[in-house]
Amino acid sequence: MDIVSELAAVERRIEAIASGPVESGAEFGATLGEALAERRDGSMRIVNASSHSQIDRLITLEGRASDVDPALIEAIVAIESGFDPNATSNAGARGLMQLMPQTAASLGVRDSYDPSQNIRGGTRYLRALLDRFGDVELAVAAYNAGPAAVERYRGVPPYAETRNYVRNVLTRYRELKPRVGVLNSAIYR
Repeated sequence: MDIVSELAAVERRIEAIASGPVESGAEFGATLGEALAERRDGSMRIVNASSHSQIDRLITLEGRASDVDPALIEAIVAIESGFDPNATSNAGARGLMQLMPQTAASLGVRDSYDPSQNIRGGTRYLRALLDRFGDVELAVAAYNAGPAAVERYRGVPPYAETRNYVRNVLTRYRELKPRVGVLNSAIYR
């Protein structure tokens, strides 16, 4: 084995260790099933208060699928909903990543209170914002204030709520980043 292959193997192992124990699909499904209950429409809802680790797993899976740093997703979930899958804002945003109904519908999310749908949709939206703005701070600002506001002000809009939101999310992201790990250090600052 050459040095490049050995280094790649070490990096994969470090990422696996940082992600926690790896479970087979059946084990993960059984564990997740203990924390979820099926709803009438076939979607799943978290019912177990100790399911924070299940949310972490969903965040990791969706982060990898969309090439978004799970630490950034987790920071948004923490600030948006405090990990409450049933959270609803005064403005009508719903679920873990606080998706507005119109945004959720455009992302194919039928039930914003379903953690897997909400995280999948929110992560796809975040990926689109990262691609659009090419900058984590601007993507986070757009997640809060909307992409049009970021474009109009050519940066973080001067709204106190948005500035506080960006500061809180990025602070949380920096705290989580060493623990959660980075998928692609060339993309994330």
